[in-house]
Amino acid sequence: MPALCVTVTVSQGVLFYAFPVLVPAVSAEADWSPIALAAVFSGSQVLAALAAPLVGRWLRLRGPRPVMTAAAVLAAAALAAGALAPSLWAFAAAWQVAGLAAAGLFYPPAFAALTHWYRSARVRAVTALTLAGGFAGTVFAPLAVLLEAHLGWRGAFLVLAAVLALVVAPLHLWALRARWTPHGDPESGRRAVRGVVAGRAFWALTTALALGAFTVHAVVVDLVPFLSEQGFGTAEAAWILGATGIGQVLGRLVYAPWERRTGPGARAVAVLVVCAAGALLTAALALGGAAPAALFAAALAVGAGRGLLTLVQATAVADRWGPEHYTTLTSIMHTPLALAAALAPGVCALAAGAVGGYGPVFLALGAVALLGAALAPAGSPARPPAAAGDRG
Repeated sequence: MPALCVTVTVSQGVLFYAFPVLVPAVSAEADWSPIALAAVFSGSQVLAALAAPLVGRWLRLRGPRPVMTAAAVLAAAALAAGALAPSLWAFAAAWQVAGLAAAGLFYPPAFAALTHWYRSARVRAVTALTLAGGFAGTVFAPLAVLLEAHLGWRGAFLVLAAVLALVVAPLHLWALRARWTPHGDPESGRRAVRGVVAGRAFWALTTALALGAFTVHAVVVDLVPFLSEQGFGTAEAAWILGATGIGQVLGRLVYAPWERRTGPGARAVAVLVVCAAGALLTAALALGGAAPAALFAAALAVGAGRGLLTLVQATAVADRWGPEHYTTLTSIMHTPLALAAALAPGVCALAAGAVGGYGPVFLALGAVALLGAALAPAGSPARPPAAAGDRG
């Protein structure tokens, strides 16, 4: 688990958090449009989502060591190619490959590995992983800025590629050696997966969590533009945005004791209500001209909802259908969730332009999460597996 805490944190920092902070430098030096660069990044996230089922299949058959090691090597090569790209098209192509590699490096494959290895202790394991991963932006956003200041954006990306090649890939190769045994007969496993995926509960739960993912990602990414629209300065908006990171950590710290006292259905509903409350409270306070301290508190709620939602997503399948087919089912479920998260900021930015501001959009996001909360109770199977948490 310590190795995965390091590799997932580094991978998210390099492949997700570094890109946005380097966009101004890339745009200024290469004379590439910021809008085009945003589209490049969004495309990479969409490809990461679409690749999830294939990565899940490889991981189920071969285990995390070869899959995650190969993904790290591919990501390092893609990042280096992007750093040396002579044109926007070459840069975009490199980042789409990086997006495909990210599907094997971010939370879902790590969650699958920990669920397989830790069984009934999986909640403690995935909570520790997400607590570490919560620092990815805190470390790598300023690191990317520092590297760019001394080496330029191309040098910054080359250094980050080297980190993937020299830290992440070796750790995957050397540390992920625990035994990996696919559960049961492959044909019976396929029948079991088809049975779950054909059921209404699976798709009700997937839809509910996708609505929550859409809400929290849009609120976090579009928070600074919304606050700027309401007259807040850049420093104030950044300070308020930083509170979402603190909220994520706080939410994840309370999840394990809360999980022992509640059922999975009640947790899903409660977390989606928290996500809705964060969006609605932020909108109400910002539109009402509240002080930055009040919006800091609202941002804590937004972050707590996002942190809790990550853990609900990580444990949803095993809690309801057992861990035997976790890797396959979670990879199927992850695709619409990741697509919702990738598309949400852009969709909401377009909506804000259409309606004349982010205020109505944030109010609508609260309603979206509440719709997810209303759907969540239908996401529990009629007959949950006995002792699902203890079977390997």
